[in-house]
Amino acid sequence: MKQLDVCLTPDLLHLHKLENSIVVVADVFRATSCMVTGLAYGVKSITPVATVEECKALQEKGYLAAAERDAMKVEGFDLDNSPFSYMSEKVIGAHIAMTTTNGTLSIAKAKTTAVKVMVGAFLNLGALVNQLRSEQYDVLVLCAGWKGRPNLEDTLFAGALAEALKDQFILVEDGALMAQRLYMQGRDNLPGFVANSSHVRRLQRLGIQKDITYSLQSDLYDVVPILRGNQLVALH
Repeated sequence: MKQLDVCLTPDLLHLHKLENSIVVVADVFRATSCMVTGLAYGVKSITPVATVEECKALQEKGYLAAAERDAMKVEGFDLDNSPFSYMSEKVIGAHIAMTTTNGTLSIAKAKTTAVKVMVGAFLNLGALVNQLRSEQYDVLVLCAGWKGRPNLEDTLFAGALAEALKDQFILVEDGALMAQRLYMQGRDNLPGFVANSSHVRRLQRLGIQKDITYSLQSDLYDVVPILRGNQLVALH
């Protein structure tokens, strides 16, 4: 039987074997929520890069460029890290370069050895569940966390995925069990459950409560972003 595991932070990724695994990267607040939203709204591709410099270089080649550090937009770039920025007409058909504090770094770490890299958020939970059920590989949910530390919202998403897939996958390690049990505890009121978490407080100081509320909604989009080469595209 296939296995599902959870890595609570990219700093622990070296402890996991990725050779037979699909890695699902989750950065709920807000990178992977932006990626799912953008592709649902007609973005052609998203190229995640680890550094601001790489993102700038792609911007100079004509990409729309999104750069975020410490939850704020980096000066000189076209887009920030709010999902609502990916709902405008200017993104339709666009190739976007994106760098964020945690999410794109997690993708960069995973892509060297994983069989496939997919992107997960509550927004595309059902679509992702259906796709993973049809795959033959193990699954590792990589929580982007915050600067190497675990965070609540990504762990909750990992738990939601574990709960949905528990009949098709064995939850072998405690990371998966912890995430699943946490989700079961909080699933009836996710906004309330994360209300005093560190990243929610960080975002609220910036006045972006609407991003938090939006990103905790399940199954808004039937889209699964997958990494093809260096680009995230919608899996068809």
